[in-house]
Formats: sequence, structure tokens, C-alpha cells
Amino acid sequence: MVASSQLSFPRHSAKTQRFTLGAPRTFTISPDGQRILFVRSHSGTDRIGRLYQYDIHSDGEELLVDPLNLLVDGTEELSAEERARRERTREAAGGITSYSTDDNCERVTFVLSGKLYLFDIPKKKLTELASTGIVIDPQLAPDGSAVAYITPDGELHLSCDGKVEVLCVPEHEDIFYGTAEFVASEEMSRHHGFWWCADSKSLFVERFDQSPVRKVWISDPANPDNPPREVRYPFVGSPNVITSLFLLTIGDKSRKEIHWNSEHEYLCSVNPGDGKVPPLILTMSRNQRRAEISAIDPDTAQARVIADVKDSAWIDLVAGVPTWSPAGELITHVIHENTHAIAINGEVVTPADLQVDGIIGVDRDGITFSGSFEPTQSHIFWRGWGGEFEALTSEPGVHMARTAGGTLLLISRTMASYELKVQIKRDGATRTISALNEKPDVDAKPQFLLLGERKLQSALLLPQNREPKNLPLLVDPYGGPGHSRVLLAKSLYAEAQWIANQGFAVLISDGRGTPHRNPEWEREILDDLSSAPVTDQADAVLALIATHPGLIDSTRVSIRGWSFGGYLAGLAAARRPDVFKAAIIGAPVTDFRLYDTFYTERFMGSDEKDSNYEKSSLLNEAKNITVPVMIIHGMVDDNVLVANSLKLSSALLEAGVAHEVLPLTGVTHMTPQEVVAENLMLLELDFLKRSLDIN
Repeated sequence: MVASSQLSFPRHSAKTQRFTLGAPRTFTISPDGQRILFVRSHSGTDRIGRLYQYDIHSDGEELLVDPLNLLVDGTEELSAEERARRERTREAAGGITSYSTDDNCERVTFVLSGKLYLFDIPKKKLTELASTGIVIDPQLAPDGSAVAYITPDGELHLSCDGKVEVLCVPEHEDIFYGTAEFVASEEMSRHHGFWWCADSKSLFVERFDQSPVRKVWISDPANPDNPPREVRYPFVGSPNVITSLFLLTIGDKSRKEIHWNSEHEYLCSVNPGDGKVPPLILTMSRNQRRAEISAIDPDTAQARVIADVKDSAWIDLVAGVPTWSPAGELITHVIHENTHAIAINGEVVTPADLQVDGIIGVDRDGITFSGSFEPTQSHIFWRGWGGEFEALTSEPGVHMARTAGGTLLLISRTMASYELKVQIKRDGATRTISALNEKPDVDAKPQFLLLGERKLQSALLLPQNREPKNLPLLVDPYGGPGHSRVLLAKSLYAEAQWIANQGFAVLISDGRGTPHRNPEWEREILDDLSSAPVTDQADAVLALIATHPGLIDSTRVSIRGWSFGGYLAGLAAARRPDVFKAAIIGAPVTDFRLYDTFYTERFMGSDEKDSNYEKSSLLNEAKNITVPVMIIHGMVDDNVLVANSLKLSSALLEAGVAHEVLPLTGVTHMTPQEVVAENLMLLELDFLKRSLDIN
């Protein structure tokens, strides 16, 4: 057997799922802060997530549940619905990937191969609970007395005392209870469709009717014996699901519908509260310019609007809000003086120029949240109820956190090493949870630059095995809303460094529209998703060439990207052949009329015939492509449909433009398959060398 360290970088990266396997994740801190639950696999190549507990008293970790003891032949069977759920959450590993606990963090429930399990931590006892059909998204009642879960056909079930009750039955095949609809899970980061109330006697339950939504059929042509899969896809300008919300009492199965503004199509968040403050819901209009925060009366299920949110561009959804302070004050996200800020009862309480990413926790002492004064970093901060302010992290890097019971858990990536640091801070002491993920056999050393008149945050990687002179350049952006690439975390640059070591310079730049800089920067792409991103990538290249004479061969500049980055790469090839001489177009949205409502209409409006869509369409510009391009797409992608790439290929063919198409059989929007991921990297490199005439 070949040791991992002896594998080629592409195979090593694929085998370790980009060096993420073996890293601890999915943390839960007990209310007293003394115990931390988490999921981790046995090694950096092991895909089976196991449930662990770290005990501060004993200063050690304990394996609670090993799924291999429960699986037949170590094989996990996933339903199509569970695979879709994992696609939405970008989950590629197996075993225990998620779990739910009671309020005391003493009981844990999870699903494995569609079966429902409960682990009692004090008793160290594992039990398979009664269930009917395939179990999806099990959630424990706060008091641990019962587990609610959903089934693939849209039923909501309750497992309690060895029996199963059916709480909600769909009225017809297009109705689902307790399930988050496609745009909620894909675009809003809302992955649940039911929520336990604090009394453990009632639930908030989403119901959606997808019958108005257009049908598409996704097939795998490489396996013609398999029938196409029917999917409801909410294309721009077409109907969304019809969403409603109920407060359901378990005892008599009675339910009361919660009514909100009929003009608001989107149920963005549900906060069931802790029993001391009213539950909260956030709803939003179709055009995403107006939202309402409503408090729910648990006795009557009446919704009372307590905040009206407006924005002339779009309303941002921010993790952890809206919520309540212990004193019953409303905590929200606001935009104030070009800053993403936290407000309490409408009053901004975070410092100027601090861009808030989201709230991590609220307790009797104050608010713990993430954000940064600088777009390449993310730090953890605390604001006390008396106005005190403290930065809880200082080392340059990307920090995430969890907090409860006086314990702060920090998950940190920095430029110092590839190491993932998981630190437990309590009572002045620091403890660690081991990360078992493997390290790349390349030493990424990006140079961080500010390029062009807009001072574009950029990272430049150069080959470490040759003189950096007259190099071909690969531009490797995402470049669109929702995702930054230039961050102070060494682990983000391993692949780019490997490519650089093949004889390239690699440039990654975050242009207008990307997050973390300021709201005005993000809103530069309103009504036009194409112009600013393409301009910024071209400007970054030209600025690099101008400020580093002799470094780059301007006749051999290429660009590649995936998803929005793929779209951007195609546009760059069409509009700026003076800069970009080859392009790899991965899983692109070639015409935003082929993408979903919530994401696209936020930036472009809801009228698919509008000029916004015409000027942002890659299909309209395919005829202008004169440089070599490779199009790559997963054939069963249900996020960005493969129709996008097929239409682009047809447009290129119609214009007589030679091009390459690489269809990925059985692959979705992610590429978790080991061999596929490895060979894809090698084939991309081969294309670039051929296209740029690199020996």
C-alpha cells in the first residue's frame, strides 16, 4: 500500500477530500460548558464520521458511537432524499454527519442508513428507536422525551416510548411537511422545516406545496437503464412553492396556522425561543427588498410584526438573527454607514467599520459574534450588555466559534501552518481537540497584494522549483456574491501552490460583489452580475503585469472557475480575449434564467425577459469566444443544471467555435468521488498546457 505522503498531490487531495477528513466538526457544548460533542473520522483518509465527547473535568475525549458497529459490511445506504440533503449542506463524508441533542446534551439522536438511533451519554447506552420508513433529519425534543423526523414522502413522524405516531400527512404528493424547500436549504442556509418548542409539547412545522413549481427531469445518460429523476426547480420568474407554517400540539395533533404578510413568499428563519420570550419568524418579499420580523403568541399562534426591514437593493440574511436578549430586547442585523452591524432594539452596538458576519451566541453576559475589520480575516468578538467590547481572537486568520456555559470553543485556520486548531477556553485555561486531517505535501506561500485602482484583495502563488520569470498565469477566482477566496488561511492555497509548482503563476482576486469588504462593494453587482466581476479580474491581471515587470508572460494568461467562477471564466474569455487566452468553465450558470428564484432575483430582478438577463447572459456572447475553452459539468447536477453547459456548447457550435466538453458521469455540483476529483485536476492542467503551448 502506498503511504499518503507518497501519493501525488491530486490523488492525495482527492483521497482526503481536500484534506478535510479527520478534522473535528459539528460541535455542541453542554449547558454547563463542561462537555463538547463533536464528529470526527479516525484518520485523514477515513470518510466515516464518529461521535465523540470531550470532557473538561477529565481533560480527555471519548468515542461515543462508531457507525461501523452498526453498518452491514461497513456500507451505508442513502436514500435519494438524504443524498439531496447532503448536497445542499455540502456534506461529502459518511457515517454520522449530523446529530441532535436534548437541552441537557445528555441524549443524542442521529440517523444511519435511514435508521433512527439514540445514544444516552450518562448510561453509555445505544438504542435503535422505533421508526417507520426512511428517517431524515431527526430532532430531539428539548427534554429528550421524543424524536421528531421526516420521511422522503413528506410525512412528519414522532418516535416516543417505542411507538411511532404520524403527526402530519401530506394531502397530495406535492405537499411536504417538516421539510425545507430547495431555495431555503440551497440559498438561505435554512436546512430544517420543523422546530421544537421549549415545552417539548409542540412544534413549529413548515408545510410547502410544490405543485406550482416547474418540473425538470435529471437523468444519467451513461446509465440508460435508470429512469430520469423528477425534480421541481424554481426557475427565475416562475412560481415558487407555497409555504405555510403551523404550530402543532403533539397531544391532540391540533394545529394552528401562523399567518404573515401575504406578499412575503419566503419563510427565511424560525426561532422557537426558550419559553421565556416569544418565538420569532423572519419573512421576506419575492423581490427581497422588504422583510418583517414577527413575534408569535404561543397560545393563539398569532403573528405580530415587531420590525419592518427595507433595503433598496436587497436584504441580507445573517446567521443568528433575529433573536432576543435575556432582557427581551430584539437583536437584529442592520446596515449602518456602509457597515454590517448588530442592533439592539434598532440601536447599533458594534464599532464602526467592523463588518459583522453573524451571531454565534447570546447569553446573560452578552453577545458573541464573528466579523472583521479587514476582509481577508474573520475574528470572534464579544459585546457585553453594559457596552463592553472585546476581541476574543487576535492571530491573523479565519476563526469560527461556539459558546455555551462559560466555555468558548475556537476553530482557527491561520497562515502559520496547515494545522486546524480547535481550542477550548474556560476559566483561563486552554485545552485542545485533536485534528487528524492530513497535511498537503506542498508548502503554500501566497503573496498578498492590493491590485489596481480598486485595491483588489489578491493572493499570488509562484513556482518554488524554478526562477519566477516570464511565467504563464492562471487566474483562479470565484468572484461572485457570497464567497471570498482571499483569506489568511494557509489550507486554502495548497491546490493553487501545486498548480504553481507545475510552472505557473496563480492569481486569486476578490472583486466587486464578494463579501466581507462592505455593503457598497457587495452591491456593485446589482442588476448586472457580469460587468464588474469581469472588469475586476482583468484589472487585477493588468495591474500585476504592470507592478511586476518580467514576471508574467502576458500572451499566456488563462482563467478557470467553478459555479459562479465558471460563469465568470466564460465571460472573461468572451469579453477580454486581449487578457485571457484560455478558459476552464466549470459548472457554470450560462444564462441566469436557468437558475433559481431566490439567488438570482436578489441581484437581477424577477422578470426573466428584463435587459438585466440579456446583458449578463454568457450564451449571448458565446459567438465572441475565440480562445480555447473547456466546459466541465456534472451530469446529475440539480443545483446548476447541466442544461447550462449543453446550451453553451450548442451556442459555440452554432457560431463555429471549437471547444472541449468534459461531462462528469454521475457527478452533482460537488465532485466527491476520489478518482473523478483526481483526474479532473490532471485534465485541467493538461488543457492549460496544451492551450497555452507550455512544454
